[in-house]
Amino acid sequence: MEPAQKERTPFADIDGLTAQMSEIVLDALTEMGRHSEIRRVRRVAFDKLRPAAGQCLLDAGSGAGDVARLLATEIGPRGEVIALDHSASVTAAAVRRHDGSNVRYVTGDICRMDLPGDCVDGVWCERVLQHVDDADRAIAELIRVTRPGGRICLVDTDWASLAFDGMPAGLGEVVMAHARGHLTPRRFDMGRTLRRRLVAAGLSGVSATPVTCFFADPESAAVVLPMVNPRVPEETWGTPPGVRDEWLACVEAAGASGTFLAVLTIWVVAGTVTTG
Repeated sequence: MEPAQKERTPFADIDGLTAQMSEIVLDALTEMGRHSEIRRVRRVAFDKLRPAAGQCLLDAGSGAGDVARLLATEIGPRGEVIALDHSASVTAAAVRRHDGSNVRYVTGDICRMDLPGDCVDGVWCERVLQHVDDADRAIAELIRVTRPGGRICLVDTDWASLAFDGMPAGLGEVVMAHARGHLTPRRFDMGRTLRRRLVAAGLSGVSATPVTCFFADPESAAVVLPMVNPRVPEETWGTPPGVRDEWLACVEAAGASGTFLAVLTIWVVAGTVTTG
């Protein structure tokens, strides 16, 4: 994750967390990567990035390196994946999980990368830009390090699309009103803005694919949606006293009755860096 955050959600500043909270966040990142809906989003993104044998790719905001290692299987032994993350503790976790593939793990700031221009053939950036102050500056950096003709693939959440059914609507509105900046980044709409940003940055052939994630039970939803996860500490919610417990009780009841539903759109946007 990257610095200069609009809001300090737990995912935005992992190195600033307590050891216990840092472990919770790292476990959450790993669990999310294994979720069938996130894997479905990533399959769409892989198709848009078009990794090829021998390429050098950048995973910007690489977390524990799961995607970087998958990309390494696509580019083969003659290629390289640079896995860059701002968090030293997350990078250390990625190194511990290294599988011997051609991935190089580095720490750095996506808005000011210590990489030369035109040094990679493609960029993967997943659910990072929602956390930075200046997404356009970050995108400009991603373009700077990408060779002409290279692909940039951005994956980000449209938190404003999040919707529930099976729980009291009024209570859900209260929870979501307080979630912004606490349980989710304040920049709710980043996903839907990505196409506009890449077009404005001069990329060609920009495509935008909305992937609607569907969660039919609270247990599945809790992996991706912190506001239905009872393991998320109460002090991070930002809700008035009693609201969290009332909401979670309604979530549990909806799950028990089979009426729980949650949907969230994640956007996959990609384009090609032009020669001029």
